[in-house]
Amino acid sequence: MSKHSFIERWFPHPFVSVIIALSWLMLAHSLEFANLLLAILLGVFIPRLVRPFITRTPHIHWNPAIKLIFIVLWDIVVSNIRVAKLVLGPTEHLHPKWYRVPLETQHEQVNSILAMIITTTPGTVSAGIDQERGDILVHSLSTENTELDIQEIKNRYEAPLIAIFDVDVNQGDPK
Repeated sequence: MSKHSFIERWFPHPFVSVIIALSWLMLAHSLEFANLLLAILLGVFIPRLVRPFITRTPHIHWNPAIKLIFIVLWDIVVSNIRVAKLVLGPTEHLHPKWYRVPLETQHEQVNSILAMIITTTPGTVSAGIDQERGDILVHSLSTENTELDIQEIKNRYEAPLIAIFDVDVNQGDPK
């Protein structure tokens, strides 16, 4: 008899299953029965196929994750408007700058998702994570106060990510 339960065998990575199923439904733009069935089948079988390549799925606290999703979506909308005004306006209003955002942890998922959020928010791009220095290099299309931008990134995105993955900032690993 296998040491894994029925659920663990059929859904080895439940988060991946949900993401795949939702992605299919968004790509299909349809909630018809056939698309729902295909989304479920893809959500079951693709994670089973890639099971050997995914070492572990981290434990995620869903309430702060859902809250962070809405914060990021809101920031993307607001940033799009801000960037449009900057790009369409006089160039003297642009103050591009490079700056480094110090990281609180060495946790791979936290730092990777933080870099992704920075890049997806219009007006900023993360150029790379420097694990040795413990920071992310960021380029901003326009900023007056880099320290304020750094604190906003840390408070709006990094702190919630640390809570989502339940990371001990001193260790970089889940508590």
